[in-house]
Amino acid sequence: MSYEPPNPPANLPTEVVNTLNDFAPERLRDAANYAEELAEHKEREARLEEESGEDKVEERPDDLPDDVPSKATTTIKEINDNRYYYWQWREGEKIKSKYKGPVNPDE
Repeated sequence: MSYEPPNPPANLPTEVVNTLNDFAPERLRDAANYAEELAEHKEREARLEEESGEDKVEERPDDLPDDVPSKATTTIKEINDNRYYYWQWREGEKIKSKYKGPVNPDE
């Protein structure tokens, strides 16, 4: 270990350096532990925000009607031996549907 004091990082504000220089060794260790934990917390928050942002970038399908939410999925319903596509989504406790078209457009 050197007898010379360490050089602070160039990007650390002077006020922070001066404050740290006034701290006793035990308080410096507390500040260092807190700074490390805070840095990990902020990195985790940024990562979670980035991941949630990726989820929100879902594109709305071109054939989705304006009155159907983007979270809707397609389902097939059979009525009188004919099969049809429906948009389907949940609103609270209810499941909503909207007609999309026949499964086989030639029918």
